[in-house]
Amino acid sequence: MDVLSDVLAVTRTGRPRSAHVRWHAPWGQEFASVPGSAGFQVVLQGSCWLLPPDAEPVQLGVGDVVFLPHGTGHTLADSPETPVTAPACGVSEGPGSHASDSVDRSAAGGPVTVVLCGAYQLDPSRTHPLLLTLPDLIHLPADAPRDPRLRAAVDLLAAEVEYPRLGTDGVVPALLDTLLLYILRSWLDEQPARGDATGWAAALNDPPVTAALHAIHRDPAAPWTVAGLAAEAGLSRAPFARRFAMLIGRPPLGYLTWWRMTTAARLLRTSDAPLRTIAGQVGYASEFAFANAFKRTHGTPPGAYRRRS
Repeated sequence: MDVLSDVLAVTRTGRPRSAHVRWHAPWGQEFASVPGSAGFQVVLQGSCWLLPPDAEPVQLGVGDVVFLPHGTGHTLADSPETPVTAPACGVSEGPGSHASDSVDRSAAGGPVTVVLCGAYQLDPSRTHPLLLTLPDLIHLPADAPRDPRLRAAVDLLAAEVEYPRLGTDGVVPALLDTLLLYILRSWLDEQPARGDATGWAAALNDPPVTAALHAIHRDPAAPWTVAGLAAEAGLSRAPFARRFAMLIGRPPLGYLTWWRMTTAARLLRTSDAPLRTIAGQVGYASEFAFANAFKRTHGTPPGAYRRRS
């Protein structure tokens, strides 16, 4: 798997949730802060205002996508002056309480706004640093240049949620994962390519570092060395190590160990494979060496971690 696919596969847990909601002005809806989740809002019809807790209101129009990667609380309303009267809803109540849901929240019969909203549950204990570095609010305006596949994913998801048919419960989670990938792709594509930039956005727009990351994620069990990863990146050893550490925030072999232990934790939770097998899958020839490395990273032996999970 590539880096971005792996990030989501490791971090997301449970079933993503979505809802197709129709409001008639005047209206205001608060969305509660939900740590350990990520949420999105897509305007399908009409317009509204996004009211973040600590920032200026943002006007949203048809096709605008808002992504809140840290589950930050916020309000949607037909106007910044409209009082919020509805109770706050979160990831487990109100819109988004099912894999697909359609809600009509009628008020006084004013102009209609239709929003596709949803949430992804994340495991804070294994959140990838890429997601931790994202801003609290990502706004992708409809009139900005973007991958047309993001719009296609929104259209498909909206149709399935508004008009469920046989198979919708299987299609919606897959479309939600697809939407999340396209949102992250679009945001990464928008980040300026500056020579002094650091962080994961810069790393994934840097071909040599991206090549090394893909190599690690493609085969974490390989006996990687700094020289071997530098060869994948097409650089000599020392310049590669400096470049990787500057962009990622840790040295190449430090990231390799972290990813191996993150992968091992996922395998312990999701499979019944013997510890010896899992050790081999993440690059350890000895079960004893694997157990020691795992305990250093997670604070508990792998067997106890599996039982607790």
